[in-house]
Amino acid sequence: MSVSPVPDGYHTVTPYLVVRDPRQLIAFLQQAFAAELSFPPMQDPGGRIAHAEMRLGDSVLMLGEPPAGSPERPGMVHLYLSDVDAAYQRALGAGAKSLRPPENQFYGDRSAGVEDGNGNCWWLATHFEDLSEEEMRRRAAAQH
Repeated sequence: MSVSPVPDGYHTVTPYLVVRDPRQLIAFLQQAFAAELSFPPMQDPGGRIAHAEMRLGDSVLMLGEPPAGSPERPGMVHLYLSDVDAAYQRALGAGAKSLRPPENQFYGDRSAGVEDGNGNCWWLATHFEDLSEEEMRRRAAAQH
């Protein structure tokens, strides 16, 4: 029996955030986006969280602390959610800083942005309109 190169439940691309306080990030993801801890934190002998995994909808997000002497690697993550407005409010309630309040965009998404306490930027969106590439380009040009 052959083994799949991508494990069941994962996608080809999986974000991995290396942050100074993964415990804070785990709590933020649970409170703001109802993320579930799918792989509990593995700690090294010094108590540093070397690896953990969260499930957000149909996707996995890996995270951990940087090894001594290595830099953090916060990132920017885009999440599609069923209710961007509610998620934005939950994120603020979980301690996030607003980068942009929810608003409808020309490309058919309602989107917002927040930054968590580890410096990760979360772009939140709810898709509300399917557009052809031609219509999207027309609308983009009309904005300038």
